[in-house]
Amino acid sequence: MSKKVRIKQVRSTIKRLESQKRTLRALGLRKIGMEVEHELSPSISGMIDKVKHLIEINSVKK
Repeated sequence: MSKKVRIKQVRSTIKRLESQKRTLRALGLRKIGMEVEHELSPSISGMIDKVKHLIEINSVKK
Protein backbone atom coordinates (compact mmCIF):
# COMPACT_ATOMS: atom_id res chain seq x y z
CA MET A 1 0.00 0.00 0.00
CA SER A 2 1.33 3.43 -0.95
CA LYS A 3 1.95 6.20 1.50
CA LYS A 4 -0.37 9.20 1.29
CA VAL A 5 0.78 12.80 1.60
CA ARG A 6 -1.14 16.01 2.20
CA ILE A 7 0.18 18.95 0.19
CA LYS A 8 -0.68 22.56 1.05
CA GLN A 9 0.18 25.61 -1.06
CA VAL A 10 1.72 28.29 1.16
CA ARG A 11 3.32 30.69 -1.34
CA SER A 12 2.08 32.53 -4.40
CA THR A 13 2.80 31.65 -8.04
CA ILE A 14 3.35 35.31 -8.97
CA LYS A 15 6.77 35.78 -10.62
CA ARG A 16 7.33 32.00 -10.83
CA LEU A 17 8.32 30.01 -13.89
CA GLU A 18 5.44 28.82 -16.06
CA SER A 19 6.53 25.21 -15.52
CA GLN A 20 6.18 25.66 -11.74
CA LYS A 21 2.69 27.14 -12.17
CA ARG A 22 1.68 24.18 -14.34
CA THR A 23 3.12 21.73 -11.81
CA LEU A 24 1.00 23.22 -9.01
CA ARG A 25 -2.09 23.01 -11.24
CA ALA A 26 -1.29 19.37 -12.02
CA LEU A 27 -1.12 18.66 -8.28
CA GLY A 28 -4.57 20.25 -7.92
CA LEU A 29 -3.46 23.44 -6.17
CA ARG A 30 -4.89 26.74 -7.35
CA LYS A 31 -4.83 29.13 -4.37
CA ILE A 32 -2.76 29.75 -1.27
CA GLY A 33 -4.16 27.65 1.56
CA MET A 34 -5.53 24.87 -0.66
CA GLU A 35 -4.78 21.31 0.43
CA VAL A 36 -4.85 18.08 -1.55
CA GLU A 37 -4.02 14.44 -0.81
CA HIS A 38 -2.05 12.22 -3.17
CA GLU A 39 -0.57 8.73 -3.11
CA LEU A 40 3.21 9.13 -2.98
CA SER A 41 4.48 7.84 -6.33
CA PRO A 42 7.64 8.67 -8.28
CA SER A 43 5.77 11.17 -10.48
CA ILE A 44 4.18 12.94 -7.50
CA SER A 45 7.58 13.00 -5.73
CA GLY A 46 9.12 14.68 -8.77
CA MET A 47 6.39 17.32 -8.85
CA ILE A 48 6.83 17.96 -5.11
CA ASP A 49 10.60 18.42 -5.57
CA LYS A 50 10.00 20.94 -8.36
CA VAL A 51 7.79 23.22 -6.23
CA LYS A 52 8.94 22.39 -2.69
CA HIS A 53 9.62 26.09 -1.98
CA LEU A 54 5.91 26.89 -2.57
CA ILE A 55 4.29 24.06 -0.57
CA GLU A 56 4.20 22.26 2.78
CA ILE A 57 4.10 18.44 2.88
CA ASN A 58 2.67 16.28 5.65
CA SER A 59 2.17 12.53 5.76
CA VAL A 60 -1.39 11.28 6.26
CA LYS A 61 -2.09 8.83 9.06
CA LYS A 62 -4.61 6.11 8.33
